Amino acid sequence: MQVLRKLLFPISLIYGLIVFLRNRLYDWGVFSSQSFTTKTICVGNLSVGGTGKTPMIELLVRELAKNYKVAILSRGYKRKSQGFILSNEHTSVEDLGDEPFQLKNKFPEITVAVDADRRNGIAQLEKKISPDVILLDDAFQHRKVQPDFSILLTAYDDLYTKDWYLPTGNLRDSKSAADRANMIVVTKCPASMQLSERETIKKGIGPKLYQKVFFSYLSYNKQLKGSALSLDALKTKKVTVVTGIANPAPLVTFLRLEGLKFEHLKFSDHHFFSDKEIDLLKSKECILTTEKDYVRLKSKLPKLHYIEVKHKFFEDNGLLMKKELLNFMSTTS
Repeated sequence: MQVLRKLLFPISLIYGLIVFLRNRLYDWGVFSSQSFTTKTICVGNLSVGGTGKTPMIELLVRELAKNYKVAILSRGYKRKSQGFILSNEHTSVEDLGDEPFQLKNKFPEITVAVDADRRNGIAQLEKKISPDVILLDDAFQHRKVQPDFSILLTAYDDLYTKDWYLPTGNLRDSKSAADRANMIVVTKCPASMQLSERETIKKGIGPKLYQKVFFSYLSYNKQLKGSALSLDALKTKKVTVVTGIANPAPLVTFLRLEGLKFEHLKFSDHHFFSDKEIDLLKSKECILTTEKDYVRLKSKLPKLHYIEVKHKFFEDNGLLMKKELLNFMSTTS
């Protein structure tokens, strides 16, 4: 696969040129970006693959919902519905897509909506809900909307600064697009990461004067969800780990370091399981999965457990990030 990706380098040059021209046309005002009355916070990345966008949206909800009316707007990738959908007690995972449905399940008091047309989605939320702030999930490339605040995520083991355009690399946007971010978060760092390495990465990013750079690692909850079991309780069972996420490597590494013995069934990101696959999974003694996969599987499988994950920040990074968010909410009109 790596050889094939290198052979496709000429195509990546063409792709990069198209991305560059598109961004310049927006920068020059040839293509228009629309601003809205409601405050908007965009969370996204420059690459394909998992950088932890959903846990970041969850973190923002926990911080902002204490004092503000929060709504979440997502594209609803791979959902089986069309147009604008406002979640309610009757909407399903097929209506919203797995990640928005996960967010609605976790925060039932929060408004969650999906619309591929972010302009229309924001307008509908302003009309129907009138929130104080709208969190735009995975909208960094959606330049038809001009967000008030942008958080760019980049994974420690796949930094955008060391990447290249698709299909040779994983970049779906230009590195210079990072200049639009107010905040850059390096995610999925080793928990033992030293300050000196963080400083080296920060130097490689080269943040602008208006940008803050923070570092986080993934923290897994050893008290499993979907059951009353702890992770240690699974050590005596025959466990099958099922993942349908972009990058399951951090989870797999964590489970192995915890001493869990398991088989790993890896599916593509946002995978909707077929009847044949469900029958296979039903034959397994004990299934451990991710929260995103759980919302697609919980109505179909018994003996199903999921492990919750959150972003944790190094030292004072979490407090500084919270301060930036609250300052934005209090000063932006």
